[in-house]
Amino acid sequence: MAMDTTALNCAGLSGAPGGVVEGRAEIFQMTQAAEEAVLRPRDCGPWSHELRAALAARIAVQNNERALAGQYLAGAGAYAPLAEPSHGGAAEGLEAVVAFMDKVATDTRNVAAADISNLQAAGIADADIVRLCELNAFLAYQIRVISGLRLMKRAYA
Repeated sequence: MAMDTTALNCAGLSGAPGGVVEGRAEIFQMTQAAEEAVLRPRDCGPWSHELRAALAARIAVQNNERALAGQYLAGAGAYAPLAEPSHGGAAEGLEAVVAFMDKVATDTRNVAAADISNLQAAGIADADIVRLCELNAFLAYQIRVISGLRLMKRAYA
């Protein structure tokens, strides 16, 4: 049975038959379900699906995952400019959010309580800060899964 998930597509394994994919079908299905929950939740709070897609694309670009960035960028709508890391979010009034997401995505070890305080000072509720963290954590996971799949693909080529 061929599977179609974002991770498999971005790793160049979409539609790939064989034990490598089928033996891990449950993992791929759960990963895709997590993507739906984080990027397209029913209750998205102040972070619309389009904004989440733009931030996801931005994180993918920061991690040199262009195929993944392109997939998310397609759903970013008016927030598409945020996918470019040189865009600071001022035009959208999201400077604090973008700065936080960038730091978590690229300098995780140095994220500190002050970073959360900065978001709170910008008027962002705790639950919405958690939503941002969920998005960043999922992208970190997904990017690592894609990297691992590419390594497996080379090993079995």
